[in-house]
Amino acid sequence: MWCITKIDPEYRKRMYNILKLYSKDYNPKYPIICFDEKHKQLISDTVNRIPMKPGSPEKYDHHYKRNGTANIFVAVDFNGGKRDITVTDRRTKADFCPLH
Repeated sequence: MWCITKIDPEYRKRMYNILKLYSKDYNPKYPIICFDEKHKQLISDTVNRIPMKPGSPEKYDHHYKRNGTANIFVAVDFNGGKRDITVTDRRTKADFCPLH
């Protein structure tokens, strides 16, 4: 709730509308799709890791090599058991909504 300053009547109304939507029976013609996106840094080790041994966890250095960035877009139809994942180099309107 990092972006919610207060839970007021308008917030509660919208929250209950979403909860009611999620409680509906599954209809394949009108799936409920959850969508999220994440910007990730692509990194690699610069020093070989030391593998774990009994009683000692894996050890790795805090230095890394930056290999650019990627954007991950995920759409999930939980009730239909489907998901779509797209990884892009950019973060543009066309990447977010290819049909736009």
